[in-house]
Amino acid sequence: MTIPFPEYPRPQMRRDNYTILNGPWSYAVSGSVTEPSAYEGTILVPYSPESPLSGVGRTLQPGEYLHYRRTLPLSGEEIARNLKEGKRLLLHFGAVDERCRVYINGKFAGEHRGGYLSFTIDMTAHLKTDGAENAVHVVVRDDSDTSFHSRGKQKLSPGGMFYSAQSGIWQTVWMEWVPDNYISSLRITPHLESELLELTVYDTPADARLSRFGSHDRADAIGRIFVDDPESSEGRREIHRFYLHTGDRVYVRVADPHPWTPEDPFLYTLTVEMGSDIVESYFGMRSFTAGKDAHGIPRFCLNGKPYFANGVLDQGYWKEGLMTPPDDRAMIEDIRRVKGLGFNMLRKHVKIEPARWYYHCDRLGMLVWQDAVNGGGVYDMNFLCNMPNLISPTQKMIRDDGEDRYPRFARSDPEGRQEYLQELTQMVDQLYNAVSICTWVPFNEGWGQFDARKAERIVKSLDKTRLVDHASGWFDQGAGDYRSVHNYFHPLSVKPESRIYALTEYGGYSRIVPGHGEKNGMSAYRRFDSEMEITEAFSKTVRRSILPNIAKGLSATVYTQLSDIEEEVNGLYTYDRQVLKINGKALRRLNRMLEQAFRDAVR
Repeated sequence: MTIPFPEYPRPQMRRDNYTILNGPWSYAVSGSVTEPSAYEGTILVPYSPESPLSGVGRTLQPGEYLHYRRTLPLSGEEIARNLKEGKRLLLHFGAVDERCRVYINGKFAGEHRGGYLSFTIDMTAHLKTDGAENAVHVVVRDDSDTSFHSRGKQKLSPGGMFYSAQSGIWQTVWMEWVPDNYISSLRITPHLESELLELTVYDTPADARLSRFGSHDRADAIGRIFVDDPESSEGRREIHRFYLHTGDRVYVRVADPHPWTPEDPFLYTLTVEMGSDIVESYFGMRSFTAGKDAHGIPRFCLNGKPYFANGVLDQGYWKEGLMTPPDDRAMIEDIRRVKGLGFNMLRKHVKIEPARWYYHCDRLGMLVWQDAVNGGGVYDMNFLCNMPNLISPTQKMIRDDGEDRYPRFARSDPEGRQEYLQELTQMVDQLYNAVSICTWVPFNEGWGQFDARKAERIVKSLDKTRLVDHASGWFDQGAGDYRSVHNYFHPLSVKPESRIYALTEYGGYSRIVPGHGEKNGMSAYRRFDSEMEITEAFSKTVRRSILPNIAKGLSATVYTQLSDIEEEVNGLYTYDRQVLKINGKALRRLNRMLEQAFRDAVR
């Protein structure tokens, strides 16, 4: 059979020696963490058991354990040869929702918490070397929306703006042999204005510390930077070679840099060689800053110049795979669809995607606003949604800090608050090298929000190269780089701000296309029956609300949303991505008008 997602899963840390472990695994659901004596059937990894593509179609309930098992494609000869050479065997998981323990040949090898984050298990010490089968057992527990753990839009009883819960392995699993001392991670920071690339290479010990850069004859690693060159036999040309120690921060000159933009997404290839370990990566020379236009109005700036970020809300759900797209091509096509309609930004909504999604945004040219994944207890939607939507002055009146305020936002549990901050830190670290991410969004519409000013400081301490929208929508605490507004019902009125003014959700216009939805229910802000009606409504919003406010400071917009999802039918596309529900030519024309209006306003 065809193995799902055969592509290398981590394009900014690519090795040649790897084995994709997607495909059929045995599965069982039980009430115990102990491995069952018999399995119920086969599940197609990396699709969650709740998704049609998994072949299972079963929802994991709180208190249940989902067990996975498969033998590893390893021969005794391969293991003996690699161990003799002093190598390690690493097992990588793109994401497992939401807590798991991993056993190799019945022996505990590691555990992980955080259903949207990647992790690695070193299997070396647990391998059988006598030629017998080697097997991996993964046991998963997922409390979904019954606990404070990060869950995004998942809900055991879905409806409206919340969608079907999922569990288990939902991103690629793979293994690779590495040397005993291997490259564990890279930290890549472009400095466009100073024409420098800042790079740190970390090796196996996680406690490497920054030190003074030494001479090349004592270096641990060699770095090379390439550009595409069709006249070269290799298709690329080396433009710089440098030497470094692991753990050191080294600055490499990139003379006359080619800036990355959505219109010209130029990427440099980077390879790092440490002994026998070679990884291939890439980077883009770009900068994201808050600046002012010629009239002193705060603006989002790309590469030092005001830039209108015209985006679409992207929830990353699929009819066939829930949070897992059907294949790599599906991710590419979503980005191309949005780009083809004249948008230049996607707001990735309360979800962390596989690394390849960010790679496609990097290479195709799409800015990304990255949300953290929300958690917390049971949300009071009257307080968190209805009140601020209908009574907009409340959006700036309510504080989110202090023990007496945490319950309002479903954040009473101190363990849950600490877990969120840990995962926020891990998200920034995991996605730091993505060229396209320009803005971090710690909280959305108060869902599990707490201490947003503190969260903004944490993110800024981790990443000084990007902007922060600390509280998207409402419950603004006065921090971050944006005055971030969600507006579905009121006339938009932009007033002078010390921060960038961004309309981070609007629209939500709905149209049902028979035969292309999923459920009988319908969740929408405004409903239309034809392509002409929904196109006219969008045009009126642009002409009457958005265009007049650009000169007053409006610098970014996010239309809700890319596609329909279950009961929510306010997508530009249907859930199956087969029908564009709005007139494409008209939409592209309106987006060109927005770009021109912004260029005129900032001059």
